[in-house]
Amino acid sequence: MKTLIVSGGELNKDFLQAFISNNEMDYIIAVDKGLEILDSINILPNCILGDFDSIKNGILEKYNRQDIKIIKLNPEKDFSDTHMALKEAIEIKSAEIYILGALGKRIDHAIANIHILREALENNIECKIIDTNNIIKLITKGTEVVHKSKYKYISLFPLTTSVKGITLKGFKYPLTNDMLTIGHSIGVSNELLENIGTISISDGILIMVQSND
Repeated sequence: MKTLIVSGGELNKDFLQAFISNNEMDYIIAVDKGLEILDSINILPNCILGDFDSIKNGILEKYNRQDIKIIKLNPEKDFSDTHMALKEAIEIKSAEIYILGALGKRIDHAIANIHILREALENNIECKIIDTNNIIKLITKGTEVVHKSKYKYISLFPLTTSVKGITLKGFKYPLTNDMLTIGHSIGVSNELLENIGTISISDGILIMVQSND
């Protein structure tokens, strides 16, 4: 099952519409203000979730009359709305999860949303945060195949204290059985020389950011 989570951060309407048109989703979760942008392009979600503290008056009422799952959260909670949406996506046995609207002006929310990807990783679920300029995912022990795309730059940051046994093939700046540790910027702005590259690691978790200007 492919699940799309539309959160309440900055999100280009045309990008969202193109993403939904080009990627067949089995289940769509609207997170709080994310419902507004889905409503503006006439996309009906399967689930609406949030504390609804930032959504415009009247929008939610429109969907109360339809056969849609609505999960109302307490504003004072331990997990963010987007994290709760991720938990819902895991609960319904998603095999792939895509999160749009997870980045924006609030850097604290953006950092939190990157960190919650670990829960999907620990459940062996492919999960990505995507916007017009970035694709963000976590990779762990094993080999990740990366394809050249419009997201030209590939940056790697350790999520764990250190990541060991890193080997990069097909990259402008290759590595062989190397290590990255928190507090250094050496992993920023690498590029693929070939159409396909590989990232192999033996221990730890990397944040992989594919980006364009």
